[in-house]
Amino acid sequence: MRRVWRCSGLRWSADGPVLLWGGGQGSPLVRGRRVAFAVPDGAVRTCVGARGHACPVRAVVPGRSTGARCEECARLERSHSVAADTMADDPRPYHVYLAWFGPGLVKVGITRVERGTARLLEQGAVTFGWLGQGPLMAARRSEELLRAALKVPDRIPYAEKRAVRSALPGPEERVAEIRALHERAGRLDAWPESLRRLPFEPVDHTGVFGLAGLPPAEAVVRGLVAGGVVSGELLAAAGPDLHLATERGVAVLDTRLMTGWELTAAAGGETGLRVPVRELKDDGVQDGLF
Repeated sequence: MRRVWRCSGLRWSADGPVLLWGGGQGSPLVRGRRVAFAVPDGAVRTCVGARGHACPVRAVVPGRSTGARCEECARLERSHSVAADTMADDPRPYHVYLAWFGPGLVKVGITRVERGTARLLEQGAVTFGWLGQGPLMAARRSEELLRAALKVPDRIPYAEKRAVRSALPGPEERVAEIRALHERAGRLDAWPESLRRLPFEPVDHTGVFGLAGLPPAEAVVRGLVAGGVVSGELLAAAGPDLHLATERGVAVLDTRLMTGWELTAAAGGETGLRVPVRELKDDGVQDGLF
């Protein structure tokens, strides 16, 4: 009987992306190498729990869910979340940042200072720059200020990020948009006094992600299924997404779809997909399965 590992998701660090497994083991992801796994016949995807605790009922969750949590665990996870504004008394300092994902795709956000650039790597930010640093509520008010005054959103859909990764402009153009927003933000009068403003020092992740020369994606994995197989050469990794070269072209796998599944090694050396996918057409029309 083949050994199985329960996937815990993808983690970014200074050394690059690592797939995590139950028990704390990790598999570093290296560009140019093969990523290959199979879902055992009869397997089901179960809830990953909340706040470090296992789901008490091991609830089955849909294969297409990127959250991989049942309704109750999702509620518990969000009940202690900066994003849900339930941690107003958090004493740790926070950064406010501007992140660029492609032309016209800029967002504002906050992240704990102790996390460094991890949050930006997790989101797939191609280029980013810090705006300021301060207490949580000051950072949150600054985020709201930019959303209202400069019309900068705090979320960019992953589908939009993926659509532009293979056709990014050069370094100067990547920086220009957030540089202009940083300058405009500096002229606003309503900044919280407790937020320390930071100079514009852009950071570019193009090389970290492996986006130079990345071919356009032809398909996106919609979810895993029992008996399914994913196998391909890793071309790039950005945020939770892996861009894989397969026998049917370049496909994008959102690793959040892997969490909660028990997976095993794929047999042989094939580079194919035996899971539901969505084809990406140049005319914008999206078809069903391969």
